[in-house]
Amino acid sequence: MSLPNLNNLRQELAINLPPGDNNDESILRQWTAALATLHEDFLIPLQPKKGFWLAASMPFPTESGILQGLDSWIWSIDEINDLSDHNPQTTSTHKYLKHGKHFNLILKKEDGNDPFLILVTPQLQIYLAIHGSPVQRQLLIRTDPINLYKNLKVLNQRIDEDYPVLSKYFYSLLKDIGPLYNNEILVESFWPLLAQRLVELTPKIIVNSINACSQKKQIDIAAVTTHKTELTLLEALTHEVRTPLSTIRTLIRSLLRKNDLTNVVRQRLLQIDGECSEQIDRFGLIFHAVELQRQPEGLQQLARTNLSQLLLQLQPIWQQQLERRGLQLSISITPKLPEVLSDPSRLETMLGGLVARYSRNLSSSQTIQLSLTAAGARLKLQLHCESQTLNTSTFRMNNDDDNPVLTWNPNTGNLQLSKEATQKIFHSLGGQFTEGSGNGLIVFFPLAEELC
Repeated sequence: MSLPNLNNLRQELAINLPPGDNNDESILRQWTAALATLHEDFLIPLQPKKGFWLAASMPFPTESGILQGLDSWIWSIDEINDLSDHNPQTTSTHKYLKHGKHFNLILKKEDGNDPFLILVTPQLQIYLAIHGSPVQRQLLIRTDPINLYKNLKVLNQRIDEDYPVLSKYFYSLLKDIGPLYNNEILVESFWPLLAQRLVELTPKIIVNSINACSQKKQIDIAAVTTHKTELTLLEALTHEVRTPLSTIRTLIRSLLRKNDLTNVVRQRLLQIDGECSEQIDRFGLIFHAVELQRQPEGLQQLARTNLSQLLLQLQPIWQQQLERRGLQLSISITPKLPEVLSDPSRLETMLGGLVARYSRNLSSSQTIQLSLTAAGARLKLQLHCESQTLNTSTFRMNNDDDNPVLTWNPNTGNLQLSKEATQKIFHSLGGQFTEGSGNGLIVFFPLAEELC
């Protein structure tokens, strides 16, 4: 029978949870904020005198007087052989280091390198861990006694197998704490406090990111053309906006998994989730437009795409977004239309951005008409509104702005993709974007059989 490893514990915690959507930078930000929330909002007010904590891939806690007062068990890379001055002790299985009530144990290869922390005190018990592949990272947080007890039991077995001399002492700590019990008020306040901390960190992150540029990099940026400088800054800003929004959306979706939310709270959270998703997609399009400015024009890897089916799938999502602005959506599709050539995943985001951009110029109670019809060897997708009270000039994309990516309307504050950027993105997706008569926007897509 193989010994339990720490990676298995993380995997069990993630069972029945959807994969994460964070990168290493985003998840590290969440992890740091979670530790700060735990320390400043819980440990400092509670001042626990009894308890213990277990961790992996975390530094030895010399800065926290509160944690120093609790027993700790820390798994780290095997550097004990290099620490002869610390008098490493040995058991029949492995060496370990002991500093008062703190034990430094050996991290094995199969344990993985992601951090985890289990804190057990009479009033608060919590498990924090990072899990997932490099592009699907997620922050796992558990406070329920059943899961915590199962994990502590596995870790007790691990200590018993690796360090028999320490096993009885660890068991005595568990026994001394007694039955695991969480103060529900404390537990329920953790996620909101974490979300608030992440929101407060966002402007600091942007400033620190800019200040972190080395002097050499600043000189290099100053040497390039103004055009390239603007693209670099725009690319960095879109990244810095999307990252905290993704973090907030992840936290919101974690809250939505709770069963005890009131309908009002659930609806508010869903609204926040929708707004975050809309802005993430919007800035994702800006980022893609910048990429197209950097590289030669050309088509992406295109595939046969059922545009009719895609529009019907997206209709409920768009309708929900438009209803928040008091608008309606009507979709008309000619039956049995052939497939087109495009990139379905990117096309979904681009069409959503086009609908969102079009809707910003409408007053409430208006209805957006979206139609898909045959047009010779192409399909014609058109957006228009029948209202007679619209100022059609508000729908025209500004051709006077020299910026190849964005246009800004100083009267309304609207920031949107320029006509050139919109045309380039649709071109990369196999389409041809144009402005129709009146207030209409039109995109033509080539039929799949015409090009295959």
